[in-house]
Amino acid sequence: MSYKIFLETRARREFLELSSQIQTRLKEAIDDLTNNPRPPGVKKLSGVDGYRLRKGDYRILFTIDDKAKEVRIYRIGHRREIYR
Repeated sequence: MSYKIFLETRARREFLELSSQIQTRLKEAIDDLTNNPRPPGVKKLSGVDGYRLRKGDYRILFTIDDKAKEVRIYRIGHRREIYR
């Protein structure tokens, strides 16, 4: 029941701009999404189709396609900038 992870272009660029320490922490959270796309702490976004995963001061915004077993990450960033 493993899900495939897809990083959209914008999310990939945002991820690569982060420091290596933060990248490591976020990579672990992203890898965990393959086994459980809705871990404890994930919230459904209001007004937008998607979910939010919180990791410290950083957020990962993504959508889940259960039929295709895909998690599509479309934004990664600091909490003060991610929702703009």
